[in-house]
Amino acid sequence: MSSKTVADSKVAMAIQMNPEHANPVGNVHGGVIMHYVDTAAGVAAIRHSRKNSVTASIDRLDFHFPVFVGDLLILKASVNLVGKTSMEVGVRVEAENLLTGEVRHTASAYLTFVALDSNGKPAPVPELALETEDDIRRHCEAQTRKKIRLAEKASERCSVSDK
Repeated sequence: MSSKTVADSKVAMAIQMNPEHANPVGNVHGGVIMHYVDTAAGVAAIRHSRKNSVTASIDRLDFHFPVFVGDLLILKASVNLVGKTSMEVGVRVEAENLLTGEVRHTASAYLTFVALDSNGKPAPVPELALETEDDIRRHCEAQTRKKIRLAEKASERCSVSDK
């Protein structure tokens, strides 16, 4: 299985936010944004693995600013780290006010996906070839997040066995 670059699986999506996307306050509902984050990340994972891929976890989804009805929601997703069958995908969410041209970084998320074979079992994924300084930085940061995830899992196992 040959390696793939980060650029091979990058995804950019843009969707105009309409009244049906609003929450009772009148901003775009966070769940709508979460849906599109998961969709963009899933596409990047599938493009990297060329296999069906499912969400295993979302490490973080931090909302920095609200998204308003009428804004163009822009999602940029790329694979940061790959394991044997899993991939960490980072998603940057921006909102563009189409009337003023102002673009705001509104959210960031890190998701882990697992590639599946035709029987629905975890399947190997290609290695990740890092080409740019940004690729290397994202990869290093993803390794740190992976260590934290693994430590949290170990801690959860300990606390369950203590009960």
